[in-house]
Amino acid sequence: MSSKENKTPLTATRNALIIFTRNPELGKGKRRLAATVGDHVALEIYTFLLRHTVDITKNLDVEKQVYYSEKIGANDLWDNVTFSKKVQSGATLGDRMSKAFADGFAAGYDKICIIGSDMFDMGQHDLEKAFRGLETHDFVIGPATDGGYYLLGMKKHTPTLFQNKSWGEQTVLKDTLSDLKNEKVHLLPEKNDVDTYEDIKDHPAFDTFLKNVKND
Repeated sequence: MSSKENKTPLTATRNALIIFTRNPELGKGKRRLAATVGDHVALEIYTFLLRHTVDITKNLDVEKQVYYSEKIGANDLWDNVTFSKKVQSGATLGDRMSKAFADGFAAGYDKICIIGSDMFDMGQHDLEKAFRGLETHDFVIGPATDGGYYLLGMKKHTPTLFQNKSWGEQTVLKDTLSDLKNEKVHLLPEKNDVDTYEDIKDHPAFDTFLKNVKND
């Protein structure tokens, strides 16, 4: 990033990145991917994605909070100095994200972004752009190719964004943008998250994991 682009340090306000992650366990998570590659390979790929997420977030100049799906990992990839650790709370994905945002704003953060842990095509610069976007917009969204979003950021808790959504369906992005039709929204470049074999079969970074997977 050039000096002209980097006008204001991210820490000028209290910014937080929420990272939603699933505890990596064999036979849990990435079920659509596992249907093709098997449980063991799916777990290897997810662990690889977790490491990538650590790499692209650990040096980001904001507070970083890892929200586990089931229980806090004490000695895992997320070190206790760089990342604070919490457990997701709520019946649906929308409930859990809404609660995480609400807690963040209650703690005094000014700008909050949330991501998952299955985005190989995302880098630290994308996260920096998201927080920069919140300097001039109230919301920022990273559209995913499957009709959802890989990043959501805001400057105020907005519960309606997490209500009446068919999570995991192709309508999530459209419905979210409809909720924000009267707001200032900054859109990031569209990216592909990793959910199925089709998402990674032609990506060189995953060749090692897929070398024994037969392509029907």
